[in-house]
Amino acid sequence: MLRRYLTLLVGYLRPLRGRVVALTLLLLAGITFQLINPQIVRRFIDGATSGSPRAALVALAVVFMALAVAQQAFSVFATFLAETVGWSATNELRGDLADHLLRLDMGFHKSHTSGELIERIDGDITALSNFFSQFVIHVAGNLVLLLGILVLLFRENLWIGLGISVFAVMALAGMVSIQALAMPWWKRVRQKSAEFYGFLGEQLGGTEDARANGGVAFIVERFTRHLREWLPASVRGFMGWAHLWSTNIVLFSALTALVYWLGSRFFGAGALSIGSVYLVFSYSELMRQPMDRIRTQMQDLQKASAALTRVEALFALESRLPLDGTKLLPAGALSVTFQDVSFAYHDGDDGSDEIVLSDLAIALEAGRILGVLGRTGSGKTTLARLLTRLYDPVEGTVTLGDVMLRHTDMADLRRRVGMVTQDVQLFHATVRDNLTFFAPGFDDRRIHAVLDELELSDWVQALPQGLDTTLGPGGGGLSAGEAQLLAFTRIFLRDPGLIILDEASSRLDPATEQLIERAVDRLMAGRTGIVIAHRLSTVTRADDILILEGGEVVEFGSRKALAQDPDSRFSFFLQAGMEQVLE
Repeated sequence: MLRRYLTLLVGYLRPLRGRVVALTLLLLAGITFQLINPQIVRRFIDGATSGSPRAALVALAVVFMALAVAQQAFSVFATFLAETVGWSATNELRGDLADHLLRLDMGFHKSHTSGELIERIDGDITALSNFFSQFVIHVAGNLVLLLGILVLLFRENLWIGLGISVFAVMALAGMVSIQALAMPWWKRVRQKSAEFYGFLGEQLGGTEDARANGGVAFIVERFTRHLREWLPASVRGFMGWAHLWSTNIVLFSALTALVYWLGSRFFGAGALSIGSVYLVFSYSELMRQPMDRIRTQMQDLQKASAALTRVEALFALESRLPLDGTKLLPAGALSVTFQDVSFAYHDGDDGSDEIVLSDLAIALEAGRILGVLGRTGSGKTTLARLLTRLYDPVEGTVTLGDVMLRHTDMADLRRRVGMVTQDVQLFHATVRDNLTFFAPGFDDRRIHAVLDELELSDWVQALPQGLDTTLGPGGGGLSAGEAQLLAFTRIFLRDPGLIILDEASSRLDPATEQLIERAVDRLMAGRTGIVIAHRLSTVTRADDILILEGGEVVEFGSRKALAQDPDSRFSFFLQAGMEQVLE
């Protein structure tokens, strides 16, 4: 296990090696000062009792004070460097873990709440902060200090050095044993913490519905239940720390008694001067510092061990979607082909599969618009998820521009395929950042040109600070229609070859929908489009129609031809005036 810790430590501290070296030198200098100062006091005491010149005693006092001040100054700089190193390393680890999780397939994200993942990315890694900044350096430094004390005690008296050395070995062995017993409980503490914050994030996100439907009492009951499960694990974990603390007190009480007994005996025998007795006592007291710090580091190691195990478990997860594709999609509008595609969700804990699409076979020419109709659960949204490669089909192949999606470079796919849903995700950031997804390289002239083309410039200029207007969390302050307008602008900025609209106008008022429709007309020009909808009016611009039912193709063909065919399902819908296809 220690090798795993060191491998992780070295990997993230290597870019900070300059600061780590400086921190090590500062700690070694501090250790040297700590070992020298008792020697100076011993000389002062022996000199005072033997009648040494006053000037010599004053000189020793000045040196002692200078070293004490220097030691404190070095300690301040060491603390600053340690915190800098710890936060820099853990922030890098946070970024790597977040990047890894964002690359995992949707099956993973369906089975973990956002609150749980936040706690595991931030909470678990925060528990590693001290491990990165102090553990190895401080444990090694305190072991060096402990070794230095024992060497100097051996120089004073063999038996005193031997007795205190036996004590140190026994104390360290006891600390390691207690640490091993407590580690599983700290792992459970981290798990319960993640479950609690996952629950909390989920409930806070649904506060409005919970209050409106009288669910607050139930939430409070579950809140209490989570805390009741968390508390025993925390108590057991802290009991491990308490055992270390109490063991430390008992051992050092025994050490103090041993030092008094040995010091008085050897002083009475004339083997030690009064200054040497002070030196032995001072070093025995000084041993409290490294032993206590090692105890503290062992407590932190308990937490770090549990956190590291959980972090490693996340890094060990692999996406079900191979991400090694290298082929680029062709320029311009993209053709779309589903060849005998079947798909089943298998996100459930019981491993059961839910068949959603079965033997889907369609081909859409580049530049044409496909309207997809069907009842809820017919597979419409799944079709869009396959095209954006959030999932891979169980059987069959999906191609864009004659390139299989499995072989496509994922970054290029994200650039060339744009998707707008009815639930637009917005960030607590400026309008500009929401339009560009925080990506550099988009100047305001390009953004305004797109807004002009979509006839949205007046809307943006009406905002309090234009593009610099800060949106509330989740796009607070914007209507559903305004959020859709932002989403369309996002897509237009990327200039994709395929645009997917998934129920994009299902919750808009008529006035806003007209504005959206004009924006869609401009967005679809010269591009391939797929419009997923419940309502027939939404697919009036479609060139082709696809009707799904139970994951199978019921009807596929030219919109014009299907409308003129009296036997087609689409023609029946039109003649019957069935606005809601799901009815």
